[in-house]
Amino acid sequence: MEQPGKYFDCPCGVERAGRRSNGEEVVSASVQSLLRRLERFRPDDFRLIVCDEAHHAAAGTYRKIFEYFRPEKLIGFTATPNRGDKVRLDGVFSKIIFQRDLRWGIENGYLCDIFCKRIDIGYDLTAVHTRLGDYAPGELDEAMDGTADAIAQAYREHAAGPTLIFAAGVRHANEIAEKIPGAVVVTGETKDRASIIRAFTAGDIPCIVNCMVFTEGTDIPRVETVIMARPTQSDSLYAQMAGRGLRLYPGKERLVLIDCVGVTGRASLCTAPSLLGLDVGNIPAGRQSELQGNLFELPARAADAADCPESWIRNVEIVDLWAKSQKYQTHDVNWFRLPDGSMVCSLAGGKRMTVPCPDAMGLVDLGGTRVDMQEALDRAYTVLCQRFGEQRYLWDLNRVKRWGRAEATEGQLKLIRRQCKNFDCAGLTKGQASQIINRLSVNWRRGA
Repeated sequence: MEQPGKYFDCPCGVERAGRRSNGEEVVSASVQSLLRRLERFRPDDFRLIVCDEAHHAAAGTYRKIFEYFRPEKLIGFTATPNRGDKVRLDGVFSKIIFQRDLRWGIENGYLCDIFCKRIDIGYDLTAVHTRLGDYAPGELDEAMDGTADAIAQAYREHAAGPTLIFAAGVRHANEIAEKIPGAVVVTGETKDRASIIRAFTAGDIPCIVNCMVFTEGTDIPRVETVIMARPTQSDSLYAQMAGRGLRLYPGKERLVLIDCVGVTGRASLCTAPSLLGLDVGNIPAGRQSELQGNLFELPARAADAADCPESWIRNVEIVDLWAKSQKYQTHDVNWFRLPDGSMVCSLAGGKRMTVPCPDAMGLVDLGGTRVDMQEALDRAYTVLCQRFGEQRYLWDLNRVKRWGRAEATEGQLKLIRRQCKNFDCAGLTKGQASQIINRLSVNWRRGA
């Protein structure tokens, strides 16, 4: 609340708790306080509204404020533009006017490098429900019961330097801290957090175990290891948690980012690849252990791990769920979604059509022109009809749908077994076999 006063050479008012602004040129306020005090202001009181943590801006509380005021400009700032509930921000903001990604920040010396590790601690989230785009908190805490020993072992064996652990709940945090000598627990009830951070920075506290406290807006540059013991489906929350360890500090070479993984069922668990926008949901569980090492090595490893029959089958479902959640019409084109979010359609003669991954506004860069994702899909469909209509069978899912769940033919199975010697073909449908053969044909043309 006090930060604007550091940057503006004019009177600054504050709306928080017992404090009130008094007609100052600049007013700083939390969303909660301002929402309760809207009647104190006229709709045209502000020419400019600046929204920090703008990834929350699509929420009803934020929108009520934006709809009340009539500023000339509404500007948002966020380090994590993707919302956990997958709602795009184009309903609030019109365009992204400036952006720098994580790679730019690391390569230009503003953030430290990241080394990623995956540790299986044996939890099972298959029975945990999803609420508002993430695991239901109470159920998550129960599912993580009994994992404290494994988390403490991961700390002893893999952590480097001052460590910040994210726990699933208060009980979980206390259980973990009991297993780590000198560890301190920080929850929403902890009063003197500032003194704890000072002691941690001074090296008097080796490890802080927190429960949804040090996510947004906390500056603890001394952190050298972050342990993700709080599973999440939210890209934004994951990035916020990992971001606590990205600040530079004298003598700090890199952040060690440890993902504590387990059984998640069909839910989409965020791990280190999420920081680069990689979707690893279609990568078989048995190959996800390959996704560790230096952060910028992960895209190549994810692409290799996804290049297998299990992934090709799963990809059809991934694309379908994605299109439904975003209300996109794919025109039944057989798109293959790569880990980086781009969409590829394989054509005859080794040709490919690619639609890049949309940004937080749902916009796609097509040859220097930004269009919304639906328009990009529509344009691709038009081109396919015009140029490759006679080869429609290569990209139209209707052919697959007509086959339904009929068993794969012996000819299909023979072809797959010859090229995928270790793949179990039992139970394959004609449609699934068609997907595998289509991807195999792409690899053949590449000389794979």
